[in-house]
Amino acid sequence: MSVAADRDSTGGSNEIGPPQHSAGNGLQPTTHEVPMTMTASRPTGHPGYSETLPRRPESAATARRLVRTALAAWGMEELAYDGALVVSELVTNAVKHARSEVIRLVVSRPGPATVRIGVVDKSKAPPRHRPSGSEDDSGRGLVLVAGLAAAWGTDQLPWGKRVWGELRRKDSW
Repeated sequence: MSVAADRDSTGGSNEIGPPQHSAGNGLQPTTHEVPMTMTASRPTGHPGYSETLPRRPESAATARRLVRTALAAWGMEELAYDGALVVSELVTNAVKHARSEVIRLVVSRPGPATVRIGVVDKSKAPPRHRPSGSEDDSGRGLVLVAGLAAAWGTDQLPWGKRVWGELRRKDSW
């Protein structure tokens, strides 16, 4: 993606911003790669958000912020609490079980009243419900996701999997 352009060819400094295109003014667009969260159009006409995160426990906080930001941008703040819980559990599972240094968070809108929160990792092993006792520190994440999400599942990918949960506005059920 081209995100920068030379301001002028007479010694002016480069400035980060959208590419500058103007006939006859001497501005030549250049390309610089800048890490950023991308927004892309989806078939429903709604944007989606994604970000690559390090496979570390602290990434759950970043993921929660991204989900809350996406939901606020879409006017769906009523789903923020459940969305933060779902993404926390999905990221925590990926941190524990993935086989790569990074994971990918994807927040999309497959429909006007639906948000899909997905975490992609390079492990092909599907998530499993584990029995957990009252004294166990873990093992309840997928039960929580299943309880909060209108739907959830796993998509197998050539290099790993995507585990996702969908939240829907209550008035759309």
